[in-house]
Amino acid sequence: MLDWDISIVLIIILLGFLAAFIDAVVGGGGLISIPALLAVGMPPSMALGTNKLASSFGSLTSAYRFLRSGNVDLKIVGKLFPFVFILSVCGASVATFLPAELLKPLVIIILTIVMIYTLAKKDWGSVRTYTKLTFGKAVIFTMLMSLIGFYDGFLGGGTGSFMLFILLMFGFDFLGAAGNAKVLNFASNLGALLLFMILGQVDYFYGLIMAISMICGSYVGAAFAIKKGVSYVKGLFIIVTAILILKNAYDYIIQVIH
Repeated sequence: MLDWDISIVLIIILLGFLAAFIDAVVGGGGLISIPALLAVGMPPSMALGTNKLASSFGSLTSAYRFLRSGNVDLKIVGKLFPFVFILSVCGASVATFLPAELLKPLVIIILTIVMIYTLAKKDWGSVRTYTKLTFGKAVIFTMLMSLIGFYDGFLGGGTGSFMLFILLMFGFDFLGAAGNAKVLNFASNLGALLLFMILGQVDYFYGLIMAISMICGSYVGAAFAIKKGVSYVKGLFIIVTAILILKNAYDYIIQVIH
């Protein structure tokens, strides 16, 4: 555990709020919160676990805000929640003995496809076209979301964006996709957090401080998205996806060089 320091507390509060504001809508908050925890001197494994503690509170807050606004399909996410939770625990377990960097090239490719597809389909996600799924589509939908849950436990960067994209593929509009993705992202955060807690890789003092700032950032971010609507969510989704591509590409290049 880090020694108590007011400057560390201020950094964690400020960057935690900003991370949660963005994450509340389209995911990608870990791009800000994890480097913030690393920057104040936290070991990588401890930073990941502490971030999961804080982001669990953040995703729960934004999920609650979207739920109250009527942008969450409880029947759908209720069925998917346990699958995503269990697979996230499995992913975090695998990450303890398998290098997460193995997935980096694949993540870059998938994120690039996601962004190109979103840019190419101008009116995509503007209107909800979701209809009741056939058995086959329901199985595919469940498998894809469970796979993303595993990915969140194993690596994590861009989980919210992947979930949002899958929901869009099945006919949700951007706002509805954002709401449902946050509930499922809470499930994956919770699953991974459970394993980090068992392994003793959570700094509860700074984690709870960041959690408080993330609760505030998530509430404001979700409220802002609900007020601004579909076009705002789509624009932010494209920006965050582009940043995720650049960040993962940079990390992979540095890894290859060294």
